[in-house]
Amino acid sequence: MWFKVLQKIVKVIDPKLERYRVHKSEPKPKYAPKTIEEFIDVMRRTPKSILGSKDRERIAAIMSYDEKKVGDLMVPKKDMVFVNKKEMLGPLVLDKLYKSGFTNFPVVDDTGKVKGIIHTEALNALEIRKMDKAEKYIDGQANYLHVGDKLRFAVEEIERTNGYYFLVLEEDGKLAGFFTVEMLLDYLSL
Repeated sequence: MWFKVLQKIVKVIDPKLERYRVHKSEPKPKYAPKTIEEFIDVMRRTPKSILGSKDRERIAAIMSYDEKKVGDLMVPKKDMVFVNKKEMLGPLVLDKLYKSGFTNFPVVDDTGKVKGIIHTEALNALEIRKMDKAEKYIDGQANYLHVGDKLRFAVEEIERTNGYYFLVLEEDGKLAGFFTVEMLLDYLSL
């Protein structure tokens, strides 16, 4: 008997509760641009409160990744700090190296030819005597890239060599600058 009464109450109340029910519906399909032009259009229409300037720059950097070259990101030769292989690593030279802010320094001979690299870890970890010459701390395993190499190739070289510091050469083989993994990451992450 109670069951029949409840059924009658439900018949009266049920239509009134319909608007409060959650109905499972098919999710709306997400829009996926099919061309770069469509993607750029979506970016332009997206409010800055949703996609800020920094995010827009990051997307632009990633999109231009295939076009960028090592030469676009490298530190040019004129800004590099060199050490002569015969140079004594006394306090003045060490101070110059530390103040430069770099962590790797090309070591050159008297003709200017690069003989290797000195890493600051080597200078920090060892007891350097005033009479020690730079050539004592040279790492002769330098990695090289070319100014015209694309960033994609640089990534492949980073993986292949497990290197993080690369001397960059002009097409004629002359030193143009240096490139690091950090520069690549800074470019991609902005």
